[in-house]
Amino acid sequence: MINKSFEFKIGVIGLGYVGTPLACLFSKKYDTWGYDIKAEKVAKLAKSTMKDNRPVSKALEQGLKLTSNIDDLKKCNVYIIAVPTPVNKSNKPDISCVRNATAEVGKILKEGDIVVYESTVYPGLTEEVCAPLLASTSGLKLNQSFFVGFSPERINPGDTVHTIENIVKVTSGSTPEAAAIIDSLYASVLTHGTYKAKSIKIAEACKLMENCQRDIQIAFFNEMEKIFDKMNINIEDVTAAASTKWNFVPAIPGLVGGHCIAVDPYYLINKAQEVDVVPSLLSTAREVNEQMAVWMAGKIKNAKEVKEEYNIKVTDDPKVLEKEYQIVVIGTHHKMFDSIDMNNLITDKGFICDIYGIHKPRN
Repeated sequence: MINKSFEFKIGVIGLGYVGTPLACLFSKKYDTWGYDIKAEKVAKLAKSTMKDNRPVSKALEQGLKLTSNIDDLKKCNVYIIAVPTPVNKSNKPDISCVRNATAEVGKILKEGDIVVYESTVYPGLTEEVCAPLLASTSGLKLNQSFFVGFSPERINPGDTVHTIENIVKVTSGSTPEAAAIIDSLYASVLTHGTYKAKSIKIAEACKLMENCQRDIQIAFFNEMEKIFDKMNINIEDVTAAASTKWNFVPAIPGLVGGHCIAVDPYYLINKAQEVDVVPSLLSTAREVNEQMAVWMAGKIKNAKEVKEEYNIKVTDDPKVLEKEYQIVVIGTHHKMFDSIDMNNLITDKGFICDIYGIHKPRN
C-alpha cells in the first residue's frame, strides 16, 4: 500500500539534459537527490564547472544533493528514471541504460516506493520489462509493495520559453491510486499543470506519437524542398503563400538530429513490426530525413547559387578550395550526430570544414 501521508523525497536517476533540470525543479519544493553513474559528471555539476550550469548552482544552494552512490538515495520514496534510450547501429532499441538504472533502483527499493520513468520507450516496456526487473531485484510485489508510473519527458534543449516548469506533463501510474499521487507530485511543481493518461501504455505511446508526427512533418517539407529546388522555386516563398490557408501547418526543411526525433520513431517502428504492422510512413520519413545531410552536402558543392549569393569562385583546384572554401558547421550538442555527418560529407566533397559548438564532439 502507498502511504498517503508520506512526504515526497525525490531521487532522480540520470543527470543528463532531462534529469538535471528535473532534479533542479523538484528541489525547489522537495528533498531531492540527483544520481548519475558517472562520478566525473556529478563532480562537475557539484562544482558548477559544466557549461550553462546556473540552474544547478541555484538548486545546490537551495538544497539539491548530487551523488554517484546509489545508496545515498535509500531514504527517497519516489525514484524518477531519466536515462538515455538510444538505438544501436541497426536502429534497434537499446534499453540497456534503462535496465541498468532499474536494477540499481531495485537494490534500494522499499515498501510503498514509487518508480516513475521519463525515458522514451516503446509502449509496454515499463510494465513488461522494468516492473518485473524491479520486483526480481527487490523481492517486492508490484502494486502491493511498490508502484510504477510513466511521465514522458518533453525537454527541448535551448528553448527558453518551453522550459520544464512551463509545459504540460503527461502522467500515469500502475494503479489509480499511484496515478493520482504521481500526478499530484508533478502538478505541484508545474505552472501549466498535468494530463493524467488512462494507462502507462497510453503515456508511453503519446511521446512516440508526438515525435513521429514531427519527423513526418519535417520529412514532408524536406521532400518539398528537393522537388521545388529542381524547379527553381523557393520553398520559403511557397510556404509563406500556403500559410495563408487556415489549416496549413508550416515547417522548415533541414537536418533532423538529436536524441529524440531522429531516434524515437525507431522504437515505434520496431514495436509495430513485432505486432505485424508495416509502418511504411514512419520508415519512409526516417529515410527521407536521414538522406538530407547527403543532399545538403551536394548542394554546397554543386549549386550555382553559392557563387551568386556569396561571390565564391566555384573550382575543383584543391589549392583554391583550401583558401576559399572553408565551411563551419555550427551546433554539436543536441544535433551532434548530423553535425558530424555534415562535416564528413562536406570534407569528402573537397572542402575544409570545422565543427563548432559549446560541447566538444565525441570521436
